[in-house]
Formats: sequence, structure tokens, C-alpha cells
Amino acid sequence: MEELEIITPEELEKKLKAGEKLELVDVREDEEVAYGMIPGAKHIRMGDIPANLDYFDKEKEYILICRSSRRSENVGYYLQEQGYKVRNMIGGMLAWTGETEHVE
Repeated sequence: MEELEIITPEELEKKLKAGEKLELVDVREDEEVAYGMIPGAKHIRMGDIPANLDYFDKEKEYILICRSSRRSENVGYYLQEQGYKVRNMIGGMLAWTGETEHVE
């Protein structure tokens, strides 16, 4: 299995502050994202990823986010097997010190 690309929370925060247009996908459960998500992230629960493959574009790269980076790693391997370009944010939201927005 091909190694999964990673990005650190610090690298991601730098890219966002520089105004880079990134595709962020938060795969946590509803009650977890209620505590806040990285601004601009799309919320698709891990269990809903297979049913939402039409959301993903093989020309784009997606940065996957969860609480600790375990679930997003699993989703990353799954999407990579389907032919998508993905990176896993290591440490997950536990390691994120940047801005968050609250979702209703």
C-alpha cells in the first residue's frame, strides 16, 4: 500500500493564512464538530464517505481531518485506493491551535 501523504497542523495553518485555496474534509461525528471546525472545512462523517465519493474530484488534493488523525488516516487510505489525492493532518484537531468556527 502506498504511503499516505501527511501535513502538520502548523503547515496547514501557514497555508490557510497565506490564502491558499485548500480542500479540507473533516470526517468526525456531528457531536465532535459541534466543538468547532477549521474554517472552510467540509464535514462528511467517516461512515458517509463511500456514499459521498461524487463530492471528490480526482484533480484536487484533499486534506483530511479528525480528532486525533486515526480515522482520517483510514479514510485517506480508502480514498487513495479509489484514485484520489489526499493528505492526512497528523495530530488531528487535538493538535490544531489555529482558528476554529462553530457549526450549528
